Amino acid sequence: MTIPNTRIIAIAVLSSTALLGACAKKAPEELPPTPQATATPTTSGPSTAPSGPGVGTQGHFEQAVGSNAVVYFDTDRFNIDSTDAAALQTQAQYLGQYSQVTITIEGHADERGTREYNVALGERRANSAKNYLVSLGIAANRISTVSYGKERPVALGSNAQAWAQNRRAASVVIN
Repeated sequence: MTIPNTRIIAIAVLSSTALLGACAKKAPEELPPTPQATATPTTSGPSTAPSGPGVGTQGHFEQAVGSNAVVYFDTDRFNIDSTDAAALQTQAQYLGQYSQVTITIEGHADERGTREYNVALGERRANSAKNYLVSLGIAANRISTVSYGKERPVALGSNAQAWAQNRRAASVVIN
């Protein structure tokens, strides 16, 4: 008795075809206008578009503040001297101008001393820089700190010059 099954299948196919035909899209009554070609303006002279790194990037920050992105400390010290204060004032001017920028201040130490001592010293250096920026009117919630101690030196070597370069607090843009 394959005949009744064939009829059921045929009815099902015809019904589904009719249903799909009823769902077909109709052409719109009016087509949208065709896009018009626009002339691109030409400029004679230098471009006024900003060049270089975008605002809120580390590159833009370093371009704006230069070498003032890092402050250096004496051996076993974390106090802000007049040179450090000038660098941090430059950073504060940048942060005041670009209120969407947040930074992390990384505290570092040279290779001498224990790991624990240097992590604690790096933390004091980072917090010292942060506190100075906050005293200049930068919101504390825009500045985080981290200490790397002696784990991330910028200068390799066991001499006074390398040690001086590694005793630092570096400001890094995080957004």
